[in-house]
Amino acid sequence: MFVSFGVHTAHAQVLDNDIGSEPNMRVDTPLPAKPSNKTTVPPFARPEAVFSDPMGLTNWLRARGIALLIDNTNEFAGAVTKPTPGFVNYRQGASNAGQYAISLNVDWEKLAGIKGFATHMITVGRYGTTANRMFGDWLNHASEVYGGGGNVVVHLVMAYGEETLLGGRVALAAGRMSEMSDFVASPLYCNFQNGSMCGRPKNATDSAFTSGYPAAVWAARARGRPSRFTYLQMGVYLAENGIYQNFQHRTGFKFNGSNIVGTRIPLEFGWEPLLNGNLPGHYKVGGVLMTAPTADMYEDIDGLPYALTHRAQRMHKASYGAWTLMDQRIVNYNGGKDDSGITALWGFLYNDKHTSLREWEAYGAVIDRGFWKARPLDTIGLAFTYTKISPGVQMSEELLRAQNRSMPNHATGIQRHTSVFEANYAIHVMRGVIFQPLFEYFIRPNGQGNLRNAELLGFKSHIEFL
Repeated sequence: MFVSFGVHTAHAQVLDNDIGSEPNMRVDTPLPAKPSNKTTVPPFARPEAVFSDPMGLTNWLRARGIALLIDNTNEFAGAVTKPTPGFVNYRQGASNAGQYAISLNVDWEKLAGIKGFATHMITVGRYGTTANRMFGDWLNHASEVYGGGGNVVVHLVMAYGEETLLGGRVALAAGRMSEMSDFVASPLYCNFQNGSMCGRPKNATDSAFTSGYPAAVWAARARGRPSRFTYLQMGVYLAENGIYQNFQHRTGFKFNGSNIVGTRIPLEFGWEPLLNGNLPGHYKVGGVLMTAPTADMYEDIDGLPYALTHRAQRMHKASYGAWTLMDQRIVNYNGGKDDSGITALWGFLYNDKHTSLREWEAYGAVIDRGFWKARPLDTIGLAFTYTKISPGVQMSEELLRAQNRSMPNHATGIQRHTSVFEANYAIHVMRGVIFQPLFEYFIRPNGQGNLRNAELLGFKSHIEFL
């Protein structure tokens, strides 16, 4: 990934550079070639926008340490195939979902002389729905920018302060933060629309206590860079019950913490090399320990199958997850001077099989930007994800089905594994505007073999207004 942090010069608008990618862009940016020990705030990203500097306002604000971004993301998907017959609630149809977002970054070193200190705040409003439920899939959204926004005009995503020390070698942050914006994160994921890939690989948010955009919790995070191309970061994120539900976080402004039930403690090591001096890559290994109480997928309080005994499920006091994520530019079209070239992504995520719906997920993707010299900012993307359902879920559903009882997770058949494929072509229409036609293919929707595979056509658009 190529990121320019020029304060007065906008870098080209591509889908990597939306507002939701701001926090993980800070994670994924190595130190400069000649880093200093000066305590200062790193310059804020400035994506290309439709109104780049209206009446000189943007430059005036940024000169005083205030960076304001406003954008809209819209995602449409419609089923080409008919749904599986025999289910009265399934139908062939289309849906549209979208989000408008506002980001406010303040450099308090420029504004008030507080060296190295900045604050970051993002709010969103979301609308619409997603098409995957029309054909029975509840595991992966066909439109990622859906849900969690509370159906309100303004929903607070995050608001936190960050102190950057020693020329970027140390960064300390605290406030209302989203775990998945710092850990298991990459700006490259949302070059795609489907929810198994965009935002973050879906396995990472299998727990309802995992805070992923647009949800946040009280948290603190420390990141250190022992060398130019490496980092080590650790965080403590308070696990809050109902962070994606309206009764707790409809607006995102509920701060009293009465629903805190435990903690999530992620740890991640990253290596961000420039191979051959101009091929950027990001290699990450990490894990998380969670202390929030979580139900066993198979056993009851006595260690017997809850589906047979009808007793309460066993509660685990702790659970865990782990991941290995990689992306690497393998071809440059312009000597590494811009964001053009071919980038490969691949990764593997594993969850505690006793407490998770998704035991593991593997993914692979290719992003080709600038392949057509006449359209240097256009991008072709191909992505494939495979998700394995935990064995306890499968065994419980087999027992429940044998008793003609309803199954969890909206299942109408045994959930075993599922895959999603996406192909897209992002067109840089004009300054600040991206339009991306796409094709999605759901294999074994909802992880079930009794549902037809589903083909969808759609588009994603992104407009950076300011």
